[in-house]
Amino acid sequence: MSDLAQRECVPCKGGVPPLKGEKLEELARQLPDWEVVDEHHLRRKFRFGNFREALDFVNRVGELAEEQNHHPDICFGWGRVEITVFTHKIDGLTESDFIFAAKVDNL
Repeated sequence: MSDLAQRECVPCKGGVPPLKGEKLEELARQLPDWEVVDEHHLRRKFRFGNFREALDFVNRVGELAEEQNHHPDICFGWGRVEITVFTHKIDGLTESDFIFAAKVDNL
């Protein structure tokens, strides 16, 4: 389990640059199941045995998002869920995006 999952998401107030380069790579190494797309967002696909399991997972991610005040984009259907995470306020990645992704992994 990543130590990122033990931390809390911090709301972004804007005015900070998105993560790039070495810091981004360091955080990405801690979440090998997540794809960093164009240094802009994190994406992971999950597979489930049926629609109900996928929906239950989506609902748990939704509860986590409300707890952390950090809201991903979620796309799902029969047996599949895709989560996309980035900080909308800066249109890029922050450390909180990685924290949230680690927490999703723990669900």
